Amino acid sequence: MASIQYNATGRRKRSIARVTLVPGKGKITVNQREFENYFPRDTLRMIIRQPLQITGVLSKYDIMVNVTGGGLSGQAGAVRHGIARALVNVDADMKSRLKKEGLLTRDPREVERKKFGQKGARARFQFSKR
Repeated sequence: MASIQYNATGRRKRSIARVTLVPGKGKITVNQREFENYFPRDTLRMIIRQPLQITGVLSKYDIMVNVTGGGLSGQAGAVRHGIARALVNVDADMKSRLKKEGLLTRDPREVERKKFGQKGARARFQFSKR
């Protein structure tokens, strides 16, 4: 018997999150670890729960996430984006609420690459005339 599941991909910075929603009790698993253990800061947990709280389905779905790349902040943003996209797959009526909050928009900001002959992307070495 096949169970109902909804898949989506979320991205932020260099992080990619593959999200699967399954009807359940609201358990969130990230990379086969408990959600609270993977994301130690409360702010990151709040970011991830945002789409669930806005739509009011916090305890209706179990969420399994596989996230790679980037740091914890980028991964949390990628998970939030993936959950929002998966919720739109569940019910298209949620799209207007999520879009109004800006959760369906992929944040395009990436780190600018370091240029050769310089200290960083924009920072130069100190100029000295003599």
